[in-house]
Amino acid sequence: MKGTYLGEFEEVVLLAVAIRSGDAYGAAIVNEIEQQMNRSVNLGAVHSALSRLQEKGLVSSEMGGMTAERGGRRKRLYSVTAYGRRALEEIRQLRNQMWDAIPNPALT
Repeated sequence: MKGTYLGEFEEVVLLAVAIRSGDAYGAAIVNEIEQQMNRSVNLGAVHSALSRLQEKGLVSSEMGGMTAERGGRRKRLYSVTAYGRRALEEIRQLRNQMWDAIPNPALT
């Protein structure tokens, strides 16, 4: 992942896709982020982030089946790629390493 930079919002969107495993489409991702983070997000911003994540090879997408609730239109479903999983693990490891490096004033 050395050459691929992930901004905070891209990381959050990637995490939401991983959480929604199998049911990650635009509106569901927005709902997941809003529930998990208590933060309002724009559907257009999520779609832009998904596009960037797909260009970086961190997510893939496919068209789902037609649904009556969407007037027969199909949803684009996203999933985290193996490369995306590795990126999330590296991000988690780096964040944990940095948290662990914070001095504990009670011990000094």
